[in-house]
Amino acid sequence: MDHSRPSRTALRVALRRAAHQLYDAPPLVLDDPIAIPMLGPYAEELQRTPGRNPAHKPRPHSIGLRAFLVARSRYAEDLLAQAVSRGVAQYVLLGAGLDTFAHRNPFPHLRVFEVDHPSTQQWKRDLLDASNLPSPACLAYVPVDFERHSLAAQLRTAGFDPTAPSLFAWLGVVPYLSREAFRATLAFIAAQPSGSGVIFDYTQPRASLPPHEQLAQDSLAARVRLAGESFHLFFTPTEIAASLTAFRTLEDLGSQEINARYFAARTDSLKLHSTASRLLSAWL
Repeated sequence: MDHSRPSRTALRVALRRAAHQLYDAPPLVLDDPIAIPMLGPYAEELQRTPGRNPAHKPRPHSIGLRAFLVARSRYAEDLLAQAVSRGVAQYVLLGAGLDTFAHRNPFPHLRVFEVDHPSTQQWKRDLLDASNLPSPACLAYVPVDFERHSLAAQLRTAGFDPTAPSLFAWLGVVPYLSREAFRATLAFIAAQPSGSGVIFDYTQPRASLPPHEQLAQDSLAARVRLAGESFHLFFTPTEIAASLTAFRTLEDLGSQEINARYFAARTDSLKLHSTASRLLSAWL
C-alpha cells in the first residue's frame, strides 16, 4: 500500500456495502443507513460501476463478492452482540477503513476503537465531516503506522483498557499482511484477558481452489495489485487452526455455512459463489 494516500480497497468495500442497501432484495443482510451518506462524492460510483448497479448485469462473481463483504460485517456484528451480553465492553476494528458500526452502535456502554493508517483514517474523517455525520461519543480513532507505532501503545493512548475483555474485528486485512505482521498482531490479541476474541477473514491458497475459482482469484488479485495493495498471505483451514492454538474456541465458516446462515431462502441471487474466502472467530 502507498501510505501517502488512503486505501482504495477500503473504498471498494464501502461501495459494495452501500450497493447492498440499494440493489439487493429485503431483508438486507447488513442494514446500514450510514453506508451511502458517508460516501459523499464517491456515491456516484454506485450508478456507473459494473457489479454495483444491476443495470450493468453484474457477473455472479461480483454478486458473490458483495455477498461475502456484507456477510463478513454481519458476522462480526452478530458475534459482537453476543460478546456484549457476556460483558465485553471494548470493540477494536483493526484496519477499520470506512466501517460504519460506531455510527450505528446500539450498545450504550460499548467503546469502539477504530485502528487504521493515519492517511486512511483522516480521509474517512474528512468524508464524515463533508457529509455532516458527527463522530459518536463511543468512538476513539487510533491512528497506527505499523512501521513507526506500537499498536498497544496507540490503543492505550486512545483510552483502551488492556485489563478488560475485548473483541477485535480484523476484517479484510489478513491477505494483505506479511506472515510476521500477522503473527505479531495475533500474539497481541492472544495476550488479552480471558473472554476476549478475534474475528477475521482469510483466503485459501490458489492451488487449493478448483480451476474456475483460480481464474476468479487471479482477476481479483490483479485488481487489488493495480490499487497498490497486493495479496501476500494465504492459509488452508488446517494451517490457520495451527496458528490459533492460544485460543480455546474456534469457528471457521466456508461458503456453504455462510450461505446457509445468511443467504438461505432469498428472493434474489445474492449468495457466495466462491470457496476461496472464509470467516473465522476465536476466543480466549
